[in-house]
Amino acid sequence: MRRSKKTLQGGALKKVGLARAISKLGYCSRSYAAELIAAGRVKWNGTIRRDPETPVHLEKDRIEIDGQPVARGSKIYLTLNKPRGIVTTAADEKGRDTVYSFLPQNLPWLAPVGRLDKASEGLLLLTNDSEWAATITAPKTHLDKTYHVQINALADEALSDKLQNGIRANDGEFLCIRSARMLRQGEQNSWFEIVLDEGKNRHIRRMLEALKIEVLRLVRVAIGPLALGDLPKGATRALEPEEKQALDRAMQKQSHEPASLAR
Repeated sequence: MRRSKKTLQGGALKKVGLARAISKLGYCSRSYAAELIAAGRVKWNGTIRRDPETPVHLEKDRIEIDGQPVARGSKIYLTLNKPRGIVTTAADEKGRDTVYSFLPQNLPWLAPVGRLDKASEGLLLLTNDSEWAATITAPKTHLDKTYHVQINALADEALSDKLQNGIRANDGEFLCIRSARMLRQGEQNSWFEIVLDEGKNRHIRRMLEALKIEVLRLVRVAIGPLALGDLPKGATRALEPEEKQALDRAMQKQSHEPASLAR
């Protein structure tokens, strides 16, 4: 009997590369999985495989690492109030503290959802749900990220207008934001709220550097509808089910907006 094109396509969609399969099962990152595979520590259906792109059917094939079966674990979604001076990596070649030093013990592998640079602080998501994390950070999702930014200048509405019109960074890239508004002023500095619907490397810092303005503090206070709230610095907590659902709804809504409205 000849199979339909739909059946063949559906079956093909269920297969992923071996390294990605290990990541999707929540065991470790895809890059570390590739290292385990290259080292001969991974078996696929009882046979050692050294190709990270070996096609795997997650529902049918058996994966073992160091002789132990890898099973799909429960999905975990954490928020962390990242302190300033901490790097968002699993390990650091310079020996600096990483966000993993703040996680509770005995958790399965979790990955940061996006990044906050060393000098930045605030809301960071971590999860073992790699597909969900990819959706959060996908450019087409246009999920708002809200930051409170302290600068070494007395700001005004003119600065807000400049930021909202977009800035040509010193490296030539044109950078945009969704909105900016002044929060409060001191005698020599100001706090702004800046909302991004995309996140390029050092996005806000590069915009302000082009205006010869120094960032004193940069705190992410919200991702979509999820607010940092009163979570202490260095503390973590699990997302409430309704918070996860609100993020999912926001992503679905934003991804279906026309590009002109999403910005």
